[in-house]
Amino acid sequence: MNFDNKPEELHRQNIPTARLPSGTVIEIPILSYEAKAEGPTLFLMAGMHGDEINGVEIIRRIITQGLYKVSAGRVICIPVFNVFGFINFSREVPDGKDVNRSFPGSQNGSLASQFAYFLMQEVIPHIDYGIDFHTGGKQINNFPQVRAMLEDPTNKALANAFAPPFIINSPFREKSLRKESGKLGKSILVYEAGESLKLRKPAIDVGLNGMLRVMKHLGMIKEAPSPKSAPITISKSSWTRASRAGLHYAQARNGSFVKKGDIMGVISDPYGEYEKKIKATHDCYILSVNNNPVVNRGDALFHTGVVE
Repeated sequence: MNFDNKPEELHRQNIPTARLPSGTVIEIPILSYEAKAEGPTLFLMAGMHGDEINGVEIIRRIITQGLYKVSAGRVICIPVFNVFGFINFSREVPDGKDVNRSFPGSQNGSLASQFAYFLMQEVIPHIDYGIDFHTGGKQINNFPQVRAMLEDPTNKALANAFAPPFIINSPFREKSLRKESGKLGKSILVYEAGESLKLRKPAIDVGLNGMLRVMKHLGMIKEAPSPKSAPITISKSSWTRASRAGLHYAQARNGSFVKKGDIMGVISDPYGEYEKKIKATHDCYILSVNNNPVVNRGDALFHTGVVE
């Protein structure tokens, strides 16, 4: 790919990456903007999972509001990476695989692997830093949070600059974009907020303002919105799961702090024969809530985190 566009012009490249069975070409639009002054290259991407659309809206606003017009450095935007999933309201590509578990990819591998390979070969070598925008999947509602490698000083500094409500210490996952980019010295944050196939203004606003604070931290712009409060850093997190199937009524508020023994939710059967309270096993913050009212045994209900 060619990112040597004229300074202070928004450049769009429509990159053909695949075809539908009908023969229709699938293109990934990639937009880039370069300032006259030298500086870092910041990569902004959404739609890795096609049904996670809060990030798509964040980057759409970045484009329509001209927030990509930095005074130093370069911005590369991919509003929708997994075009297949986006048009099919799906997390995956048609082969059923998760693109974010397919890195570094292969030119002749599965469709998900080919998408990953394209990104690693054509885009990632040109960047310095990145923000990968996500939401919760399968009706999981994520309270606005950034996932970062806090052992990495650069990644930690970016996360603190973003200043979301929660910063979660998140080790690299195998075959993920974060891990494979990290091997190349590229520092990428993952922003998680909201629920799949639903647009939520608070999640979008926090992501947009956090992105601007990262730009300011990198010296790309001079002003950015101040965070409403200092981020809470979560050192360890875990899932509270359903001990039996039934109807789940979440009672604890997403993003809130609960104490050991507090009731977070209730599982009951449809016939009024039993009711089981879900209690917090320790003092913790609630990072995510499962909004699906019908659950099976073992389903993730609450993602909780503790601060050391």
